[in-house]
Amino acid sequence: MEKAKIQGMTCQHCVMSVTKALSSIPGLTNLRVNLVKGEATFENPHNVSPEKIRKTIEDAGYKGVE
Repeated sequence: MEKAKIQGMTCQHCVMSVTKALSSIPGLTNLRVNLVKGEATFENPHNVSPEKIRKTIEDAGYKGVE
């Protein structure tokens, strides 16, 4: 499992927004977004770049942290 830290999520609606955004990336599987931990966990068998994942999080209105 890989992780992406996310800043700016404050509620369950935020979790749904980030989940929807990351779900749009082909190749990410078993996606889970955790509000309390401020992170997304996922499997990345197609080696989607961290930059693409971070940009997708930021395009959804949140801050992707490396």
